[in-house]
Amino acid sequence: MPIITIEGPKASKEQKKELIEKITKIASECYNLPEQAITISIYENPMDNVGVGGKQLSDMH
Repeated sequence: MPIITIEGPKASKEQKKELIEKITKIASECYNLPEQAITISIYENPMDNVGVGGKQLSDMH
């Protein structure tokens, strides 16, 4: 059973729903497994907790 973990910025319920549906479909096709075998976990990271190029994302936006 594949478990797919996604880390990214805060997203709306609708955005997460779409992301889960699309990634599940693609993973199901790639692994040749039923969609029920795919598990998706989404972890939202506040911009203060992410740094790029030595700077917090919150300072870059």
